[in-house]
Amino acid sequence: MGERVKVYLSVDMEGVTGLTDPEEMHAGKRGYERGCELMTADANAAVEGAFAAGASGVLVNDAHGSTKNLRIDLLDPRASLIRGPGKAQRMAHGLDGSFQAAGFVGYHARAGVPHGVLNHTWMGKEIQNVYLNGELCGETRLVAACAGFHGVPVVLVTGDEAVGEEARELLGDVETVAVKKGIDKFSAELLPPSVAQTRIREATARALGRLNDFTPYVVEAPYTLGVEWNSTAIAAAVSLIPGVKSAGARHTEFTTGDFNQIMALFGLFASIAGQVACGSGPYG
Repeated sequence: MGERVKVYLSVDMEGVTGLTDPEEMHAGKRGYERGCELMTADANAAVEGAFAAGASGVLVNDAHGSTKNLRIDLLDPRASLIRGPGKAQRMAHGLDGSFQAAGFVGYHARAGVPHGVLNHTWMGKEIQNVYLNGELCGETRLVAACAGFHGVPVVLVTGDEAVGEEARELLGDVETVAVKKGIDKFSAELLPPSVAQTRIREATARALGRLNDFTPYVVEAPYTLGVEWNSTAIAAAVSLIPGVKSAGARHTEFTTGDFNQIMALFGLFASIAGQVACGSGPYG
């Protein structure tokens, strides 16, 4: 690996070692505090692997839900952390052309993948499917395309077996670590943390050791984000955003030449869709 290699890590929670229950990923619910510790341990394993391979710096972005999950007091002191809501680039905040590699830790399969543990795309109930330039798109593809927009290759994806398959299909010979094997949406066969974290550490170091093998995942502009919502009310509400067009009773589309706008738009979508769904009672 050459001099001055900066590594960016986007860390989600559904694909973290040991976790299968949505309650473990929501503040105040059963098992959440332990889930945060496991999430931080997976992130640290990737940080350790990066520095073992000679990285000059690692930036970690908390990319799950409230984005206040990773434990800064437990984070590897050589890394820094982006935490908290209101980030324009959401799951990719802080990622720019100054990085030589990006890794996704704790990621999960896109909505509708049968053995994908906690499979969904961006929102668990409100969104049925997401499309990028007409093709089905999960969070792996979305954030990889954002990295590619900045000229940064994705070299590592950790999570369940299903997200690894999705990542390899999309990105080719990317380093993947399966920390669990899905049985159903809320059940999996798990690796113990010590085993999973060793594999994450080794895969990260291996990825950076062959950095020249990777090229950025580039989607050709313009970018069209299509969302199939589960509710006509949500589709109608988000289509009021300037630039967002109705493409069917439950479908919206947005086209831009700037991928940063795609990431920012998802933040608005989540706020509006969550409000509409929560305020609609049992008819959501």
